[in-house]
Amino acid sequence: MELKYTRTNVYKKADGKELERIYSFAEDYKKFLDSAKTERDAAVTAERMAKEMGYTPFSFSEKLSSGDKRYLINRNKNVFLIKVGSEDVAKDGVRIMVAHVDSPRLDLKPNPLYEDSGLCYLKTHYYGGIKKYQWTTIPLALHGVVMLRGGERVEVCVGEDENDPVFYVTDLLPHLGGEQAAKPMAKAIDAESLNAVVGGLPEIGEDEEEKECVKSAILNLLNKKYGMTEVDLQCSELCFVPAGKARDVGFDRTLITAYGHDDKVCAYPEMRAMFDSADSPHTLISIFADKEEIGSEGTTGMKSRIVQDVIDTIAQSFGANPIEVRLNSKCISADVTAGYDPAYSSVYEKRNSAYVHCGAAVSKYTGSRGKSMTNDAPAEFMGWIRDVFEDNGVIWQTGELGAIDVGGGGTVAKYISNLGIDTVDVGVPVLSMHAPYELISKADVYSLYTACKAFCK
Repeated sequence: MELKYTRTNVYKKADGKELERIYSFAEDYKKFLDSAKTERDAAVTAERMAKEMGYTPFSFSEKLSSGDKRYLINRNKNVFLIKVGSEDVAKDGVRIMVAHVDSPRLDLKPNPLYEDSGLCYLKTHYYGGIKKYQWTTIPLALHGVVMLRGGERVEVCVGEDENDPVFYVTDLLPHLGGEQAAKPMAKAIDAESLNAVVGGLPEIGEDEEEKECVKSAILNLLNKKYGMTEVDLQCSELCFVPAGKARDVGFDRTLITAYGHDDKVCAYPEMRAMFDSADSPHTLISIFADKEEIGSEGTTGMKSRIVQDVIDTIAQSFGANPIEVRLNSKCISADVTAGYDPAYSSVYEKRNSAYVHCGAAVSKYTGSRGKSMTNDAPAEFMGWIRDVFEDNGVIWQTGELGAIDVGGGGTVAKYISNLGIDTVDVGVPVLSMHAPYELISKADVYSLYTACKAFCK
């Protein structure tokens, strides 16, 4: 029996075959990430993958049976994958894994298009917690949907193909930036200045002095390509995200930088673990949630009643009491945590931080200051999850979200536990969280996959 606790570096322990599995899984994850930059993109990708694995659409009026595999797409942004097991759901409950697939970004305002000094712009309203200065001077892609008159939905994705144009938010040159540089970092870039350049070619007509001739030209381009007019932008969900694909980092390619690791680096392993657990006797639910970055509100967030409705439908299929099923259920809230960054060590407490390369990170609680606004997993459930991981060879660690009183943050765990379901956060340590390009270890995303698979088993 080992008396002392010591973190395990996954790469130090991995043999050649294990290293091959880690790198192979990372390649699959990168492909998923590149196709799932927004919650809508993630829903489309998850639905396609679920169909390939034999999942069929879920109905709340259906009576489910053991062996059934179903998927539910809630308003194109929230995904439920359901596999009905052979165990008695009244006694065994359901095993739930939930990650969110929305990420910080720049949403378009309802009336976004304007022209100024020969350039045409789209005005934005940032979504989630960002450092505004990080979103200037980087290539941006436009993703989303526009609803045309009569109910036609038009998909928009510009900036991801290598032949596409990209979009760009300007910043002030250092030669004229003395006053800006003297401001606190949070105020150096004003939110109302995060407007993306989208064009500059004027439309020349009979009246060459026509005002907003660049804007008119852009509207003509949009109308020809998408059939839309300016008023249709008021009925759209369009956002700017960093353009480009996930990339390996380091001479040894041990890490990945990309947009949207938070929290798709947890969504993909939970989904893969479910797909790879066809022989599990447990009833499994994997959830891709929306709106986590802004409080989990709305019809597609984890505060929605639909989560309980899905569980209750499963219970009723077997004549079980829904309350009893929820009380016997277990959940992994798969969300990222702050990886220890030696460049900014003062905001961490080293003994209780998660480290890159050291496996899946278990957070008993998140929140801020005196554990406010958090689920705090009970010791009994922490002990149960520890035994599950260690019995299945999962490399894991524990970690808090930074030092006490420095800041903090939350996950969807509290909304699941509010239903009477034992829940704990298990995720991947991330460096530069909420930046346009975040950094994670390939070893950690693979370790989370093994953790989720052990939980399903």
